[in-house]
Amino acid sequence: MLRFLNRQLTNILLAQAVLTTLPGAMAMAATVANPICPVETASFDPGNGGDIRVPEGFTVSVFAKGLNMPTGIAFLGNKNNFQVFVLESGHGLPSRCNEQDSFGGGTFDPTNPFTPDILVFDQTGRKIAGPLGKPTAPGVGLQPAGPAIDIAFERDFQGGRLFATDSNQATHGGGQNSSSRIVIVDPQSGTVTPFITGLPTGDHPSEQLAFKGPWIYWSQGSTTNSGVVGLDNNGGKNQPDIPCQDITLSQNVFPSSLSPFVATSGYQPFGVQAKGATVPAFMNTQDPSKSRQGVCDGATLRARLNDPSTIEPVGWGHRNGYAIRFAPNNHPLAGQLLVGEDGADERGARPSNGAPEVLSIDFQNPDGTPVYHGWPDRYGFLAASQAVFNPVGGASDDLCVFDASNPPSFCTPASLANILKFDVPIANVLAFRPAPIVAPLAIEAADSSFTGIDFVPRSFVGGPVLPGAALYSLEGDFGFSKPNANAPAPEVGHEVKLINFNQDSGPLQLSFQNFAFNVSGEQAFISPGHTAAFNRPTNVRFGPDDCAYVVDYGAVRDPGGGPGGATRFIDPADGPLVQIPGTGVIFKICRQ
Repeated sequence: MLRFLNRQLTNILLAQAVLTTLPGAMAMAATVANPICPVETASFDPGNGGDIRVPEGFTVSVFAKGLNMPTGIAFLGNKNNFQVFVLESGHGLPSRCNEQDSFGGGTFDPTNPFTPDILVFDQTGRKIAGPLGKPTAPGVGLQPAGPAIDIAFERDFQGGRLFATDSNQATHGGGQNSSSRIVIVDPQSGTVTPFITGLPTGDHPSEQLAFKGPWIYWSQGSTTNSGVVGLDNNGGKNQPDIPCQDITLSQNVFPSSLSPFVATSGYQPFGVQAKGATVPAFMNTQDPSKSRQGVCDGATLRARLNDPSTIEPVGWGHRNGYAIRFAPNNHPLAGQLLVGEDGADERGARPSNGAPEVLSIDFQNPDGTPVYHGWPDRYGFLAASQAVFNPVGGASDDLCVFDASNPPSFCTPASLANILKFDVPIANVLAFRPAPIVAPLAIEAADSSFTGIDFVPRSFVGGPVLPGAALYSLEGDFGFSKPNANAPAPEVGHEVKLINFNQDSGPLQLSFQNFAFNVSGEQAFISPGHTAAFNRPTNVRFGPDDCAYVVDYGAVRDPGGGPGGATRFIDPADGPLVQIPGTGVIFKICRQ
């Protein structure tokens, strides 16, 4: 009952344009508004992270706050003297409210929160430089349409070149396909120099970075939600997925409209049917002239640091293998590349519900081919056609005709019937698998969203944290579906979890448990009296001081499939995902 009352109070407060005199604990929370759509607000007061629970022997604090959608973090120096580089991602989610061109000062306003930049802090959290790489003119800095996702020094704490990923993502009527890049940013001047360009862009651009030997590695997310370009992909304008190996398409096509009938084959531009066609490896079917050896998506890719023209896939068959990190050489995984993958959503021309998040290992086979994990026809090693993944109907499904009076689907009864008729069961994109399918190490709850992985240093070991453990961040759902748990069980996501790798005398075993989570069980911005907590953790990295730095993107208003609809955008025209700049935080978790 208390949870219900809290949610009702949140809805009432957020309906007001300004929160002025609020009773009790809410009196200290500020109201932060989206500057383009000021009716869209969030309560913000991270305090010192006091509403985050961690195991005994660990402490939480706030390192930096008031940031604009941070996603990446890198460190330079040693435990006695180091700097912290934080990447603010800019426009990354589809909504009219997030368009950098609509900001009052224009795209190249140096204060525009919807364009990316890098801020530099000293080890106490004092800002000492930045914004670096801010787009202040055409061709200057990071790409203004964003998002920029990650930054990393090639020699980790020892420095070297500072790399970043950015894109001109086509999310809401703008952007460009094949615009993702890996760039080098001068850590003093902020000058941005392209390193690799022309990478796939769509639902998911080039994302996180890692280094090993002479190679730079990155996660290259799928350009679609489920292997098919739908209306959820910039109205069908985004580029289709690019395979890493030769594939043969099934006879299935996936409808986005019934009158007129518009349907699309997988790995094809919107509206193109190519039943049974063969798509060669690395073929960009939207613009074959942009096809490039080694460039594909739903994959982890690598390039030589001294020759960026040499690109190779390491693993593929991911929907969005966003979070990547190499295990230490003395670890049970012995230097292998761990990949945290985000599963498909209930949206688009091939919607699904309940697809799990996946933890996998990527590697090249002895013949140099990439390991294959089965997407788009496998979700967590189960066939996508299994009934457990059937769509239930949602406002973001292509066949849905919106009807606010018909929750929870918000589709007219007739269009909901069409979804259940034409989209159930989920049909295969491919005629057959292109390679043997390698099983994941583990799966995580649907819509919990892997966003970061890092392995603990020796000094962090204690309590539940065993030697060789890893922490991973879960951003949480975007409200396209109902919560992934039913009360009183807590929703999975908006937290940091712990993996222990146990291999004393037998085969490797993984154990998982909660590590840092909100006492309210909900996101901070919808939790009156408990705002000193996580909203959307988008990365976790250990610094030179052996503390874990958790990057929190901040508040996002979404379709409201979450708790009581409290996260839903205020104005239906503002959907589907409204960013609230100024609510980003860097939390710090240390061993006492």
